[in-house]
Amino acid sequence: MNKVILMGRLTRDPEVRYSQGENALAIARYTLAVDRRFARRNDGSGNEQTADFINCVAFGRNAEFAEKYLRQGTKILACGRIQTGSYTNKDGQRVYTTEVVVEEQEFAESKAAAGNNDGGFAPARTSAPAMDAGDGFMNIPEGIDEELPFN
Repeated sequence: MNKVILMGRLTRDPEVRYSQGENALAIARYTLAVDRRFARRNDGSGNEQTADFINCVAFGRNAEFAEKYLRQGTKILACGRIQTGSYTNKDGQRVYTTEVVVEEQEFAESKAAAGNNDGGFAPARTSAPAMDAGDGFMNIPEGIDEELPFN
């Protein structure tokens, strides 16, 4: 099975091109900066690498979505498959490539959270305002016990 799930931020705006011909197909390329759980590599300068930069390519409707809605810094969730390839550059050297072919993509944070650029998820909106008990937990209103799926 070849399945990849990534959550990260775009390092730059997607680069979108269209194929030639009567039925032009949109092709979007972008790079996701995906945080590592633990810093692993030290380059000797004292700087530890804490993110991986993953090249992604999307086709068709996914590429059109990327062109219309995705911008540098946008946090997304992308699902797809790894694809490898190679080509010979103009110097005659063999170049090997690895990229994720995006099959699904969606926003991983709200516009409000993106505006704050705090890197986290924005809290979901509820119909009733949540009261903070001061200890980090939300107070549950009286009389709601019948509506809860557990006791």
